[in-house]
Amino acid sequence: MRIPVPAPRSLAGQLFAMQAVLIAVVVAGYALFTYISDRSQAEQAAGRQATSVARTVADSPSVREAIRTVAPSARLQPYALAVVRDTDVDFVTIMDPRGIRWTHPDPDQIGLVFQGHTAPALRGRTFTETYTGTLGPSVRAVTPIRDGERIVGLVSAGIRVEEISQRAQGQLTALLAVAAGALGLGAIGTYVINARLRRHTHGMNATELSHMHDYHQAALHAVREGLLMLDGQYRVALINDGGRELLGVGQEEDVVGRSVARLDLPAPLTGALLASEPRVDEVHLTADRVLVVNTSPVTGGQQHGSVVTLRDVTELQSLMGELDSERGFTQALRSQAHEAANRLHTVVSLIELGRAEEAVDFATAELELAQALTDQVVAAVSEPVLAALLLGKTAQANERGVELVVSPDSRMDDGLLPDTLPARDLVTILGNLIDNAVDAAQGGVRPRVTVTALTEDGSELILRVADTGPGVDPDHAEAVFQRGFSTKPSGPGGRGLGLALVRQATSRHGGALSVTSADEGGAVFEARLPLKDAAVAKSPGGAV
Repeated sequence: MRIPVPAPRSLAGQLFAMQAVLIAVVVAGYALFTYISDRSQAEQAAGRQATSVARTVADSPSVREAIRTVAPSARLQPYALAVVRDTDVDFVTIMDPRGIRWTHPDPDQIGLVFQGHTAPALRGRTFTETYTGTLGPSVRAVTPIRDGERIVGLVSAGIRVEEISQRAQGQLTALLAVAAGALGLGAIGTYVINARLRRHTHGMNATELSHMHDYHQAALHAVREGLLMLDGQYRVALINDGGRELLGVGQEEDVVGRSVARLDLPAPLTGALLASEPRVDEVHLTADRVLVVNTSPVTGGQQHGSVVTLRDVTELQSLMGELDSERGFTQALRSQAHEAANRLHTVVSLIELGRAEEAVDFATAELELAQALTDQVVAAVSEPVLAALLLGKTAQANERGVELVVSPDSRMDDGLLPDTLPARDLVTILGNLIDNAVDAAQGGVRPRVTVTALTEDGSELILRVADTGPGVDPDHAEAVFQRGFSTKPSGPGGRGLGLALVRQATSRHGGALSVTSADEGGAVFEARLPLKDAAVAKSPGGAV
């Protein structure tokens, strides 16, 4: 037979049991302490009451007068019983100095010796004691009766301990009622608090919460994506290793508790993190990364903060840029294939008409035109990646009705670029500048884009793109490089990212990017990239 093992209680249940036991122990201890204290106080009060009654009887002139008679008991017994009845004491015993009783609640005890101590009273001192006499244990006071300087008798007044206990028990009953009420209120308060705690802990016990914390920590550091948790005041409550890496925060830097505004992030990214409304798949740039940001508020009746996830799409964005270029090349090649087919049909038609010499001249002229363009680009820019980019962009611009030319000043030899300046970044910089220039020039009178690629003293690479478009407002000379800024209507994928990527790539290699107005109208974008520092940085002895 399998004995059922009770499941471990939830953390809230354990706390409730512990608090209930604690309250019960505190209340019981307080009740016991109060009972003992009240019992002691009741005994002291009884002693004071007995002393007061005994002294009052001893000072009574009628008592002294009755003592002088031949039969004191005849007058003193009724008097003592009246005092007992009127003063809430259990007995008043009047006796001679030898201790022979003149009065007693039990008449059979009259004439017998008083049971108790009388020596202090015979010396003239009033005292109290707890003694077991004929009526049982009692708190009694004994005082002398004086007739002038002589002690002519003694008075003892007392209250039984049983009576004192009954008084204390009455107080104890009231105390227990109050204690029970306090215990009940404490139990109700504990239940309410623990019910709320149970909701917050979802009924899990301490072991389950500990395991969840361990899983939480393991998952937090294992996730490659960045995870950032902000409290209601937009302070960092939690950040994982991926978040530190993507935001450029050092592993040793303590950012927990710091406001997002103090993390030195780009203004658009800081604004997205501080926004109260959720953000979905927003693209933001840092110094050297392209991040996709998602924010989700944490609510529970009121906003408690937000959860932020960060994805690094730097490589993906570069690949998408290259894919867009390839797509443009494909469209240009398709257009050229269509034009080539038309020219081929023209040549075939001339041959069929018997005009072979004119057909040869026409074909030769077309080949010379294409070869002249290739020769012009390769002669100016022999670096293969940039040369291929310029040839493709030329065909693409021609398809859109824009003339793209390489300026005579261009000069860049093959092998000059260091390994630390990858061709992908050059494609990002020059490709985006040309695309923006073609967009700006398209639709104008004699639209043209002029590209200049040259080096100065072998220490700096200059990429300059000029267009015949409307130009850039000087007031927007800086804002044009911010993500999201664009003077063109937004397409399905949004705009305003190309020039921001250009600035990011330029800044990553220690370069500078600027925009000015062209002499013939339009804008001139110029990127300057250092070559000498890059070459030193890749040499064994030139690490910085």
